[in-house]
Amino acid sequence: MARMKFICDAERCIECNGCVTACKNEHEVPWGVNRRRVVTLNDGVPGEKSISVACMHCSDAPCMAVCPVNCFYRTEEGVVLHDKDVCIGCGYCSYACPFGAPQFPASGNGEFGLRGKMDKCTFCAGGPETHGSQAEFEKYGRNRLAEGKLPACAEMCSTKALLAGDGDVVADIFRNRVVQRGKGAEVWGWGTAYGSQQAGQPAGGKS
Repeated sequence: MARMKFICDAERCIECNGCVTACKNEHEVPWGVNRRRVVTLNDGVPGEKSISVACMHCSDAPCMAVCPVNCFYRTEEGVVLHDKDVCIGCGYCSYACPFGAPQFPASGNGEFGLRGKMDKCTFCAGGPETHGSQAEFEKYGRNRLAEGKLPACAEMCSTKALLAGDGDVVADIFRNRVVQRGKGAEVWGWGTAYGSQQAGQPAGGKS
């Protein structure tokens, strides 16, 4: 079974925000929620780079560890999803996530419990509702994986900086790029999310 993962190639990202727009359009994401965002590292200084950030669907997800009601679960493909009918909006996951993935719909006073159900990237894999149902779409967005498709953000990336799919396959694609251009082997967040060596480094390399 393939283990789904994200890689963002900072050498290719042009900060166009096409991935952000594709995600919001595909899933009709609620106002005030950004399942994916583009951030700039070392803004305004030499070496500045941009990366696309969302839930990385971690191998040992901290959000799952801290959730007091166990609303998170992992699919056979390694995608970390959550059940909004179980979520109590406590916000613990937002504190635990190193990527700032958990989002909450905008509300009046912003107190926990009144912020609404947590929302985050689903790797376009829907949720616990029946695949392809209206209930699934309204709560979690479109289930592209069930349709045999990849996440909309990666498919819409004009420079193919954002890669998504089988972790071994996307790591090989990235590794080949690094070999050809001779630089840019670092993958932001890869080690944190998956606890393994960097995708752009050969076996035996430092993580």
